Amino acid sequence: MSQIVTADRDGIRILTLDNPPVNALSFALSAELLPLVRAAEDDANVRAVIFSGANGIFSGGADVNDFATEPTPETKTIRDVIAAIERGKKTYVAAIDGNALGGGLELSLACDYRIATTRSKVGLPEIKLGLLPGAGGTQRLPRLIGAQAAMQMMLKGESVAADEAKKRGVLDEVVEGNVVDAAFGLACRALEKEPKRRLSQRQAELGIPGLTANALPFVAAQAHKMVPPEDNGGFAAHKLIDAVEAAVELPFGRGIAREARLFDELVRSAPSAALRHVFFAERELGKIPGLPAAEPMKIERAGVVGGGLMGTGIAITFANAGIPVTVVEPSDEATERGKQMVFGMYMNQVQKGRMTQEEAWKRGQSVVYTDDYAELADCDVVIEAVFENMDVKKGVFKKLDGIVKPSAILATNTSTLDVDEMAAVTQRPEQFLGLHFFAPANIMQLLEIVRGKRTSPQTLATAIALGKTLRKKGVVSGNEFGFIGNRMLFDYSREAMALAEEGVPPYRIDAVMKDFGFAMGPFAMFDLSGLDVFWHIQQAKTEMKGRSNIVDRMYREKRIGQKSGKGFYRYEKGNREPIRDEEAEKILAEEAAAAGIAPREAGDDEIRKRLVYALVNVGADLLARGVALRPGDIDIVYVYGYGFPPHHGGPMWYADEVGVKSVYDDVLRFQKEFGDQWRPAPLLAEIAQSGGTFAAYTSKELVHA
Repeated sequence: MSQIVTADRDGIRILTLDNPPVNALSFALSAELLPLVRAAEDDANVRAVIFSGANGIFSGGADVNDFATEPTPETKTIRDVIAAIERGKKTYVAAIDGNALGGGLELSLACDYRIATTRSKVGLPEIKLGLLPGAGGTQRLPRLIGAQAAMQMMLKGESVAADEAKKRGVLDEVVEGNVVDAAFGLACRALEKEPKRRLSQRQAELGIPGLTANALPFVAAQAHKMVPPEDNGGFAAHKLIDAVEAAVELPFGRGIAREARLFDELVRSAPSAALRHVFFAERELGKIPGLPAAEPMKIERAGVVGGGLMGTGIAITFANAGIPVTVVEPSDEATERGKQMVFGMYMNQVQKGRMTQEEAWKRGQSVVYTDDYAELADCDVVIEAVFENMDVKKGVFKKLDGIVKPSAILATNTSTLDVDEMAAVTQRPEQFLGLHFFAPANIMQLLEIVRGKRTSPQTLATAIALGKTLRKKGVVSGNEFGFIGNRMLFDYSREAMALAEEGVPPYRIDAVMKDFGFAMGPFAMFDLSGLDVFWHIQQAKTEMKGRSNIVDRMYREKRIGQKSGKGFYRYEKGNREPIRDEEAEKILAEEAAAAGIAPREAGDDEIRKRLVYALVNVGADLLARGVALRPGDIDIVYVYGYGFPPHHGGPMWYADEVGVKSVYDDVLRFQKEFGDQWRPAPLLAEIAQSGGTFAAYTSKELVHA
């Protein structure tokens, strides 16, 4: 089946990309497009060529699957198509409707003119996959809008709306209606005046007022300082800066050659492989082995019980998706705080230019607060977001079950508790599940979808579809204490606390994990979440208690973290930056001594391994027992919910990266030295001894336990 639709109109050839769903510029499409460009060049009756896209989109860019394929001399890529355009004598126009991203924008940059509809977006997001634009983007965009603006756009990987793109100089025109007709008119006008405007013929300027190209070394040096180090997530960023530098200081042909060399280096790099793993893992999330086909219910109205920070954040998430939401909150004080949070968030969006006043008003008005449960009667889904206590939550669901319409789904936002125990107090366990949002719910992208023993296929399918509507990474989990994320976090926290009990200061443990790539270390995270949260979890699950009484003592002394101004660190008023606290370290030492824990030395390598390998070991156990479906699901949970460095791909991918056998050997060593909490998970042992990888592990049907 052809992936290109060809039409002629008064001497202008229209080539329409038709490779659903996003018109990816795959090797196969490029092999078809290249001879069509050559044919247009050879046809004397063709005066100009218009590229457009079917399916309501110009092109989403390259087919990421192709990056894992080693091109042969016969392979044709979008680089070959663009090179043919560059050599050509015809006038080329890109007629953009919908997205023109990555290679799609690079194809348009090779054209003489770019015209788009008002709904279009353009961007070069390759940095998000640990790559740089590899089909001329780093050389043409600086020649079009200046090196500084181009560098910023590519380093952010941002998608720019059409009107803004025109202001920046990326687009020539923005139109309403049929963009191909508009492109035809533009081509006709261009043929009469200035037919060819190849960007390759321009000189790239810095684009900074008052500075000439002579300042390039200084500007590039500053750019290198502003991105992460190469070995801590910044590998692609530094290469991209090098490529933009080449656009300013080298002739176009040599700049293109350098870009290609840098791209090829990146596509073979470990960070890019990890980021592409995350990319593909996201696309597997909605595929649930063994789940009978079911049509998702339509969610038109939502309810939330609990108007605190979490409940209000969930409400904002629904409002942002265009779903009206009613929040039940009995406290006038909490209701007022919630309303202020909603108002403040949308006002901030308006001030930053991300939303119009009218849109902000519409969304804000779609969040309604009440103290009357009866207002939830017509909701399609109601989410409980009250205090993390089983009896309290069960009381909420008993009440909801008699009020909410029979077809509605009930969901709990619990982070640890038994979903089935809550479902059992209702008459609709088939329409009950966990929807675990992460704080702040309107910002964090992760959503754990917890399937109970009696959750129906339709309820699960509805939750998965709802996650997409809410723009969340919806990971399905079995019903385990802590589910996937927090269950693994307990082992991570256990090792962090054990190291502190052994005399390693919290600031040093945090520094090691930040150096690995986490946004914050475990002790800064404890202080952010609140040690009172961990204390309450330990009361409910005594096996989660550590060797010493440190959490009990910190709780008693009201050292519960940022909200009290002190925890494992101290905090100055109005500043969330953790400051080393020798008093906290003294408490740690006293409680460790009281528990009979002798101080010992631990190197940075041991610190990193004990924390990360604890995640890997418990992750392997969750996989084997079907609590998590795929290694990639675990990686998504940790990248999007817990700040695991994306350039390491998540804990399970990282284990493959360093070698599962190496991880297993260290886990055995830790078991011998520190005890049976380090007993290797059977699946970890199995994969290590077979010389395999987690990536090759075949998932099984999700269990309900």
